[in-house]
Amino acid sequence: MKLTKSLIALPALAAFALIASGAPAHAEVESETAFVFNTFSFLIHGALVMWMAAGFAMLEAGLVRTKNTGTICLKNIALYSMACIMYYLIGYNLMYTNVDGGFMGTFSIFYNPSDAEAALLGAEEKTVELITPVVENGYAVMSDWFFQVVFVATAASVVSGTVAERMKLWPFMVFTMVLTAIIYPITGSWAWGGGWLAEMGFKDFAGSTLVHSVGGWAALTGAILLGARKGKYNADGTVNPIPGSNLPLATLGTFILWFGWFGFNGGSQLALGSAADAVAIANVYANTNIAACAGIVAAMLASQLMFKKVDLSMSLNGALAGLVAITAGPDVPTPLSAIIIGGVGGVLAVVAVPFFDKLKVDDVVGALSVHLVNGIWGTIAVGIFDGGDIVAQIVGVLSIGAFTVVTTTIVWAALKFTVGIRVTDEEEFQGQDKAELGMEAYPEFGAGSGRL
Repeated sequence: MKLTKSLIALPALAAFALIASGAPAHAEVESETAFVFNTFSFLIHGALVMWMAAGFAMLEAGLVRTKNTGTICLKNIALYSMACIMYYLIGYNLMYTNVDGGFMGTFSIFYNPSDAEAALLGAEEKTVELITPVVENGYAVMSDWFFQVVFVATAASVVSGTVAERMKLWPFMVFTMVLTAIIYPITGSWAWGGGWLAEMGFKDFAGSTLVHSVGGWAALTGAILLGARKGKYNADGTVNPIPGSNLPLATLGTFILWFGWFGFNGGSQLALGSAADAVAIANVYANTNIAACAGIVAAMLASQLMFKKVDLSMSLNGALAGLVAITAGPDVPTPLSAIIIGGVGGVLAVVAVPFFDKLKVDDVVGALSVHLVNGIWGTIAVGIFDGGDIVAQIVGVLSIGAFTVVTTTIVWAALKFTVGIRVTDEEEFQGQDKAELGMEAYPEFGAGSGRL
């Protein structure tokens, strides 16, 4: 996404139709004006993506049982915080600094404003000589970092929902640290950092594979090594549904994620300094929205056909599946293609649930069906609908999947056989809120509350 993000943002210094009285239609904005628009785009879209952290928290809190609600809320706000710290310490440089067609950036620590920006910030008088080298970059350095960092936490949020209700808190935080500091930045460098996949022609506009599938693969390996919740599967392979505690809250979380996705995809245009950028962002917003609409309608129809009833949780995931699917290429297709991409995503989200249940992979919130399956579908769809190189798309999916599976399996296994990753049977029965937090999200409904 960055490229490369810096290479894409530079054209913002050029053509932008100035809407001003008496100005010719071909007039360009001043470089500093383009700089402001680009920086604003990074910041406001980044803030929208940050708000997705609240959406994940609400969605997951609504789909777990009441006895684990406090824990999943804590994990979501903690993983966001851990991701931001680790990405500042090492992740950004590993993903974007001196990749040069290779396999990773540098292991240098910290990522701070440029020397030119530091000089401008520290000067009492903001002279032209100080402003010019800053403006020449096209955008404020830390605005790009902010936009990048909020994506990192999204990958970790996929994991938290899958392994909920039986994963220990502190081992989960250690895994999040490794995922956001090393694993995610390395795979990201291959495409968005100008690495070998970018050289091959691989396209992932906003992260169907680089964010969502990476989180999905990490969640899959974790769920396998962790095992299913007690009572989820019978000996004969049949499934005992474990319903969530608060579907209105899960619905609210879905709407928040949908809203934040406009920043996720729209901001990935990486510039707002020209009329062309503005038109492109508008197109991305429209395609993102309509793909989600198609996803939820398709999921409703699929669940009616498969289960003879419309399942709300699957319908919510259908909307998210449509969003994940369109994320790899929301910039090119017409709204009609976006409907097809999102609709297929919604169906896949429903079909994949019984598939993972047959494998006895316990995914509490359906994140694998949404993020992993549709991350793959959306990335391949770029080669079908957007004229991308289908071979490069498949190579990207397979290589990133293989790397993530191997590395996350090593981390999960190391944690499992040292400190352990799963709570005890007694703690699982009691609920993680009491066992690990010593508190409850809904204490008035607990034992001894005085309520019947």
